[in-house]
Amino acid sequence: MLMDRIYSEIKRIRLQKQITLKHLSERTGLSVSFLSQVERGSSSLAITSLKKISDGLGVHISHFFQDSGNQRYTVKKEDYQPFRIEGSIAEYVRLSGEFAERRLEPMLVTLDPLQVQETVFSHPGEEFFFVLEGEVKVYVEGEEYLLKKGEAIHYPSRLQHYWMNPLNQRAQILCVLTPVIF
Repeated sequence: MLMDRIYSEIKRIRLQKQITLKHLSERTGLSVSFLSQVERGSSSLAITSLKKISDGLGVHISHFFQDSGNQRYTVKKEDYQPFRIEGSIAEYVRLSGEFAERRLEPMLVTLDPLQVQETVFSHPGEEFFFVLEGEVKVYVEGEEYLLKKGEAIHYPSRLQHYWMNPLNQRAQILCVLTPVIF
């Protein structure tokens, strides 16, 4: 599974670079116990924490999402690796190819029925959503946007935003983010 691979890769890089958990804790601002739990796979990992860890280890965050360093332009359905991000209600599947000049982060996002995002996000870049199935309410700077199948929204992600699925059925969204985070 993707997250298990990430956890073991964090430990592998840390040991290879001869960085102690204490030193990594000082570099990241994350506790030694949390870092230890992450390496053992007994704690979930927010993307913001993974970014701190990658910076602390001196590797780009995309390193943890590359298979073998080979360029790959296609993503086959049988290769989908669903994952969840701490603080988010959604299930994500990366849809991007793998190459050095990549600037977009396309993902398939699935929201279960009646799910409400409790965390308000704000980060650099842009977000684009296109509803493939169901309906989604997107809140940007407190304003509500109801999107139905076939509709889209595009906004600067530095604005405070969150989303919800208002229906008693699953919703699927094509989401494209910049900058590349994985």
